[in-house]
Amino acid sequence: MLDQLVRERYPRLLSRATLLCGTRHDAEDLVQDALVATFGGRARFESVAEAEHYVRRAIATRYVDRARRLGRERDAQRRLAGERAAVVEIDLPGLTRELVDALSVLAPRVRACVVLRYLDDLTIRETAQSLGISEGAVKRYTSDGVSLLNAALGTTSTDSSTDAESVPVQPKEVRRGA
Repeated sequence: MLDQLVRERYPRLLSRATLLCGTRHDAEDLVQDALVATFGGRARFESVAEAEHYVRRAIATRYVDRARRLGRERDAQRRLAGERAAVVEIDLPGLTRELVDALSVLAPRVRACVVLRYLDDLTIRETAQSLGISEGAVKRYTSDGVSLLNAALGTTSTDSSTDAESVPVQPKEVRRGA
């Protein structure tokens, strides 16, 4: 199953990880870590799609863990060295360079929530479980991320998905005799 997953889905896994990390090198390491974590144990999958889904969640979790651990140190090294992060070309259908650039300035957890909610199309509950945070935190991070992306991109979209899951939908009352 691992061989088939890597042959068929590695480019997509790498693209998603690159969206999170910002550099191809870090994304390759992240995908490798996620694959080892996923297949290093006794996990059994019935399909490649199921295995890919599990690896994608492992990528997000490991990204947040790694960002916590290494983020401050890496930022300090870049400031001291005066280096700029390398520009990475990500080939994902429907994503513009502007959106990728805007995503790159979001805080790691905010970026992870936005990517999981909108690119991986996970629910609030699935995103919370994937990242090990509360559903309220996912809503807040997603809302903040959408607001920051709107500001960066000059758009006015709203994060209506968080409202739709927290507010029960009631059908309109039908007026009689009107």
